[in-house]
Order: sequence, then structure tokens, then C-alpha cells
Amino acid sequence: MLIKRNADIRPSEITPESAYWNRRQFVGAAGALIGATLLPGLTPLFPLSRRERGPGGEDQGVAGGEVPNSYEDITHYNNYYEFGTDKRDPSEHSGGFHPRPWTVVVEGEVHKPKTFDIDEILTRYPALERVYRLRCVEGWSMVIPWNGFPLSKLLNDVQPTSQAKYVAFTTVMRPSEMPGQNTGVLPWPYVEGLRLDEALHPLTILATGLYGKSLPNQDGAPIRLVTPWKYGFKGVKAIVKIRLTRDQPPTTWSMAAPDEYGFYANVNPEVDHPRWSQKRERRLGEFLRRSTLTFNGYADQVASLYAGMDLRTNY
Repeated sequence: MLIKRNADIRPSEITPESAYWNRRQFVGAAGALIGATLLPGLTPLFPLSRRERGPGGEDQGVAGGEVPNSYEDITHYNNYYEFGTDKRDPSEHSGGFHPRPWTVVVEGEVHKPKTFDIDEILTRYPALERVYRLRCVEGWSMVIPWNGFPLSKLLNDVQPTSQAKYVAFTTVMRPSEMPGQNTGVLPWPYVEGLRLDEALHPLTILATGLYGKSLPNQDGAPIRLVTPWKYGFKGVKAIVKIRLTRDQPPTTWSMAAPDEYGFYANVNPEVDHPRWSQKRERRLGEFLRRSTLTFNGYADQVASLYAGMDLRTNY
């Protein structure tokens, strides 16, 4: 069987967004019909075509019915300082990055540490569609149809110990392929972290694709973190190590500018960045700004994680 990789796919073969959504609706209906005829216990077809449902039937993957941004927007307007600080740099400078072969080490406070091959991850944890808002600290936003799986599935398989309180993530260090790592703009490699309860939350995913395609280099190939209620810089890309720890791990932006970027980075319109307001945002493709939503619109799902915390102090 011939498998096409990203570099082999011509622009003419990239599915337009309108066709993608029409096809998704058709395939979803077909999948439901076929699923009804399968024997009990068999996995339904088209795993990338359906959204994951919560225990009460709620749609966990929809971003308030909003229309996703185009594939062009999502892949050509990026923050990824390993490839440069301009929004177009990642798409222009990431062509020489090689997301295969790839392994992810999971270690630390776990009973079953393991090194996963990326293809094992893709097989073991089938990707489902999650349409999430992305809000960046500079004031712009997108809606992205990710393909990924809950981080909790991987963490549960390695069995965190009772001492595990946090999850630390590390990006690959490849200055020969990531030109930004040859600069001092940030301390390298890029590191991020979550509290364990945040990491286990159903909205937290490891993304391996978008729009039903493999994750492009400029968007964090082959695997990245997505926590939709937090600012975009929490979304560590090209992950090579996940370590469960007892203590709060360091994070790149809080090391680089601790007065501006905190560990939690929850979207909060009431807490301004020292140099600009966070009350409004500009959705890519729209002229007028819109009001920023608390927790990026996911307050009903995640606010309980921070009960009793001062979110102005724990920014």
C-alpha cells in the first residue's frame, strides 16, 4: 500500500474546507448507519469523522457552533518560535523538519514508564474530531478542527503514582532543523506544564492532526498539546518527553517573562497583559473585535478546577 506523507501531497489534493464539512456530514451519517448494523463491541468506521460525546450525550468537540477557520489560516498564521517570531515564519521555515521517526518518552512519577513510537500512539489511541477555540495572548483567535485523543488515555496507561501532582512537557531540540533554536529569543528546549487534574480533564487532548490530515510541521507535528481554555502558548508542540512530577515544573514563558506569563495561563478577560488588554480579541478573517470569554468559553466545563483560587494572582 502506498502511503503519502506531507511532502508528497500536492496543494491541489488538499480538501477545501466546504468540501471537508459536507463530506464529514455525509460520512457521519453513513457511519451511524453502518454502526447500527455492526455486531456489538465492534469499533464504528470513520473514527476521524465523528465527534466525541460525553456521558450525557453532550458534544464535547463543538466550539459553540462557530465555523472553523480555513486550512490556510490555521497553517499560515502561527506562533512557533522554533521556526521564527513572525507569524508566517513557521510555514516558510519548517519544511526541513522531520517528524518521522519519532518517539515520546513518558516517565517520572508513574508505575509503568514507557517510550512510545508515534505510529504506536496513532494506532493505540484513535483520533477523534475536536473543534476548539484557540485564543492567543496577543489578542487573536481561531477555531480549529483538531484530530486527537484525550491525554488522560495515555496517562492512565502509564499509571501515575500517588505522588504525581503535575505533568511536564518538553519539545524536541533540533537546531539544525529548527532555526529559531539557534537564537536566544527563548530558553530552549521549549517546556510547559499542567496540574495533573488539568491534564486528566476530558477537554485536554494530544493533537495529531487537523482537518482530517496529519498535523503539519508548522502546527506542531507530529504531536502537540491542546488545552482550549488556556492561552495558546500553553500548547507545547513536537513533544518528545512527558514527565509526571511532584513539584510544579518550569515553563518557558514564565521563565522568560515571569511578570507577563504565569503557569496557569487561563483565558481571563479581567486580567490584562501588562502591555495590552485581554478583554477583546480578533478572530482571524473578521474585521471587528469580539468580547473574550472567560476560560475561552469553556467555563462550564473547567471552572470547578480552580474553585477558591485567586485567578488574578494565579494568572
